[in-house]
Amino acid sequence: MVYILNSKIFSTLWLTVVICTLIHGCTTVHETTRTQEALAARAVLQRVSGASLNNLKLKLIAGNSDQDWYQVFVQDGVATVYGSSVSALSYGAYHYLRDTGALSVSWEGKRVAIPERFSTANEHTSKTYSPFGQRVYLNVCAYGYSLPWWDWQRWEQEIDWMALHGINAVVAMEGQEYVWQKLWREFAITDTELGNYFSGPAFTPWQRMGNIEAHMGPLPQSWIDKKHALQMKILQRLRELGIEPVVPAFGGYVPKQFAEKYPDAKIYKMQPWTGFKEETYWLDPADPLFAKVARRFIEIYNETYGENSYYLSDSFNEMLPPVSEDNRYRDLAAYGEAIYQSIHQVVPEAVWVMQGWMFGSDKKFWDLPSIQAFLSKVPNERTLVHDIGNDRYHVWKGANAFYQKPWVFGYIHNYGGSNPVYGNFNYYRQQITELLASGDSGNLAGFGVFPEGIHNNSVVYEYLYDLPWEGGAKSPTEWLEGYTRARYGHNSEALTSAWKLLQESVFSTQYWTPRWWHDAAGAYLLFKRPETAIVEFESHPGDIEKLGRAVEALLAMADQFKNSPLYLYDLVDFYRHYMTLRIDYLLKDTVSAYQNGNITRGDLLSAKVSELTQGLDLLLGLQRDSLASWIDAAKNYGTTPRESQYYIENAKAQITVWGGPKLKDYASKAWQGMYKDFYLPRWKQFFAALKASAESGTAFDEEKVRADIGTWERQWVKADTVYRRQTPQAPLALMKSLLTRLGEPVDLTL
Repeated sequence: MVYILNSKIFSTLWLTVVICTLIHGCTTVHETTRTQEALAARAVLQRVSGASLNNLKLKLIAGNSDQDWYQVFVQDGVATVYGSSVSALSYGAYHYLRDTGALSVSWEGKRVAIPERFSTANEHTSKTYSPFGQRVYLNVCAYGYSLPWWDWQRWEQEIDWMALHGINAVVAMEGQEYVWQKLWREFAITDTELGNYFSGPAFTPWQRMGNIEAHMGPLPQSWIDKKHALQMKILQRLRELGIEPVVPAFGGYVPKQFAEKYPDAKIYKMQPWTGFKEETYWLDPADPLFAKVARRFIEIYNETYGENSYYLSDSFNEMLPPVSEDNRYRDLAAYGEAIYQSIHQVVPEAVWVMQGWMFGSDKKFWDLPSIQAFLSKVPNERTLVHDIGNDRYHVWKGANAFYQKPWVFGYIHNYGGSNPVYGNFNYYRQQITELLASGDSGNLAGFGVFPEGIHNNSVVYEYLYDLPWEGGAKSPTEWLEGYTRARYGHNSEALTSAWKLLQESVFSTQYWTPRWWHDAAGAYLLFKRPETAIVEFESHPGDIEKLGRAVEALLAMADQFKNSPLYLYDLVDFYRHYMTLRIDYLLKDTVSAYQNGNITRGDLLSAKVSELTQGLDLLLGLQRDSLASWIDAAKNYGTTPRESQYYIENAKAQITVWGGPKLKDYASKAWQGMYKDFYLPRWKQFFAALKASAESGTAFDEEKVRADIGTWERQWVKADTVYRRQTPQAPLALMKSLLTRLGEPVDLTL
């Protein structure tokens, strides 16, 4: 049993209960269950810290508040954390430990410094509430960009991270192909035919949303079975920690083979998605088969994984609804009602969850009357909108706050798992303040962060998940002082000044706009398929001059933090972002030089680009992720050599060519291996062709050159190349050397 206070102070249980009741208005109803739940929260902290935590007590309180809260008391060196839920308890304990410098947990590592006794100077005596009933996490796309090769060990770590950050709802999409397979078999679709329907492991999210089918498939049965077993463990742990899973429902998309077997059904050929040639098939909700298929999907899902409260169904994610112009609003209202009913018929108390993304990404279609019509016939209490894109669209403002439907305000932040360094602390803080003060926010139900990919910009996510708590997110400067102390073990005036420069240079950008410059994806110019148009590129967001000063300042004080691995990690992260930005501008100058016939200068600049890029690639061996680790994870997921090779090809394709003509480089990665072996060779090919054109005096056939590079990309995906992580022996010296090389001028008279 977890006691409320140290037994040295109160030796009898009845006195503890009396004091608890006086302070908190609590009861001892369901004490056994609450003790078990508190033990689940404690287990998270023990797994993460590796400590027994004898001086940290956790107590779950049955309160009368509608809001989650936590409270911390310190007495005789023992910290006691009270909370209204497992989520509040876990977050409250972690927040206290981080504030006192005792614990910092992130994707790239952790620092643990639990003291033998907690100081009463850090005593908290007031409750901290969250005005947000739900704190939501994850994006359906993350299951392709970051999670396809995860095992239970990695999932357990992530669920612990969720608990520590106060998350109490998560988009839980693993294991659904096991259900789809059973479902389609009942409708006479054979496993062989499903092999021509399911997309590959790195592309399943878009298969599920009806954007694509059969892309880089077929999906191995062993992968389906592994994900099924994995989801069983995931859901069990989520429920232990009071985290509500948001699970899939039927959105209407059916295999092509289904359309062929049911020719009398009303099935639409949907317009191909974002440049793909192949269409997908959508079953009209008015057709009787829709309700039948939807029912069986949820029934099979619940039989497999247990009944849930939240079911996600997105029929029109970046896909336009098939409506007649004469009956546009009637059709949309009917679609919305039918999708809701398809869930309600199986689980009457369930909530239909939808992403609000479509209302922003396809806003030309989704005018206000269309949004209103789509939501009009769905009960308010049985709907929840995840408005995920407030770093770009602010859909809720243009959608009348979803007409009293409960909704979650959130950010995507990360797109495609691509990892430039950026965020905007002041913007996030201001947005939440204005949101809570707004009289137009309707039935606001929660806050969420919905990254398409993770393992980057961890400081941003740490800050974002403090925002849903009263006073949780202090001014960025003050907050960063506590964050860096917990993360590095200590801080200094110089460190605070350097982080202020970082805040003003890179952490003042809400969306990384160059990702789609000239309709070409890729986080940086270096990461985009080469083109001469880059000479027109204006600039990157943020302040590169201040970023350079911050990097130099951090590098200068590295010796003071030589015992902090996370300090070096962050330094390398900021450094590689700065150097990649500078390389981008060198690329512009190189293209311009060759175009102007200045071959000597072009050669000098090209050589500098090559040297800096290769040096940076070596430095990135210190980062968590690399091309080698991504490929190894895919390889290790296979049960046979052939299967492993298939997974490797899937993994390499997703971070490069993706599929269709528009999505190449959408999931570009600032990883070791990608700089040296993918991005640099493309630019070398391009420079060589530009140079040859300048030397011969012939017109530059850019279309052919880019087509040749496209051929090389596809060959790279299929090549059986072995990649191994390389670690620099003297990273600080390497960084200083590259900065020196960067600063060396190119003779402008050439």
